[in-house]
Amino acid sequence: MSGNDDSREAVLRRLHRVEGQVRGIIRMVEEGKDCEDVLTQVAAARSAMNRIGIHIITHRMKECFEDNPPDSPEDAIGEAIDVFLRFSSSIGPVTPE
Repeated sequence: MSGNDDSREAVLRRLHRVEGQVRGIIRMVEEGKDCEDVLTQVAAARSAMNRIGIHIITHRMKECFEDNPPDSPEDAIGEAIDVFLRFSSSIGPVTPE
C-alpha cells in the first residue's frame, strides 16, 4: 500500500491496535478466562479488522489501481469488483465509519 501517508498511517495505527487486542486474547486464553469474555474480544478484533478492510476498500482502492494499472477500464472495474467480493464474502454485514 503506497500513496497518502496519512491514510497508510491510519491503517497501521488500526492494525497495531488489533495486534494489541490479539495479544490480549492470547493472554486471556492462557489465563483460562471465561469463554464468553474471550469470544467477546475475538468479535471485537474481527470487527476492527473488518473496519480496516472497509477503510482500505473505500479510501485506498483508487491509489492501489493507480500504482498497478490494469490493461483497460473494463479490467479495472472487473478487478475492483473481484477485490470487493473477495473481501465482502469473508465478512458479515459491516457499516463503514
